[in-house]
Amino acid sequence: MDPALIQMIVFAAVAAVLLVLLYNVLGKKVGRQPEDRPAVAAPPGNEVQAETSRPDWGVAMDPAAAEGAAQLRSRDPGFDPARFLDGARQAYETIVRAYAAGDRETLKPLLAGPVMTSFEEGITRRESSGTTEMVELPHPPRADLDHAEVHGDLARARVRFLAEMKSEITHEGVSTTEERRTAELWTFERRIGSGDPNWVLARVEEARA
Repeated sequence: MDPALIQMIVFAAVAAVLLVLLYNVLGKKVGRQPEDRPAVAAPPGNEVQAETSRPDWGVAMDPAAAEGAAQLRSRDPGFDPARFLDGARQAYETIVRAYAAGDRETLKPLLAGPVMTSFEEGITRRESSGTTEMVELPHPPRADLDHAEVHGDLARARVRFLAEMKSEITHEGVSTTEERRTAELWTFERRIGSGDPNWVLARVEEARA
């Protein structure tokens, strides 16, 4: 046989083998293919919400408090937790300062009847002993919505306050300064549908720090 022909047959056989090997490599899916990619997830905070999901209130709260806030809002569309907490924080500072100063006129529209009675008793005892007090809050208190509910047309919202206070107490001409941290639960109430949009303080309890 012609040596040149033999050489061509050998080259053809080698080429065929190389084509088979090349197909075996290129014909398979190498790495992750486009169709293998998972669906693109929505960025954090932009998840598609189901109809039953809760709205983004703009403030952190546990699921139970969020559920209560949703129920309250279903009855009172104007209820906004973030705005409510801002108002509660301002009320807290006003009430604390007014109680220390014995300012009944400031306290009266901010407190429910039983709380006003209790506060007045404390103010009267302090006045009878000749003691005066001034309170300052070096920093705005921390306020978190702890619970919310609706009973009939009565809305209740309980706020957990953490605060630092500095008190100057004067008794018989002697002044002392006290610094303390407080943790309290304040429950506010209002009548849904009433002409008065303001909340009043209905209960004060100690809370864990």
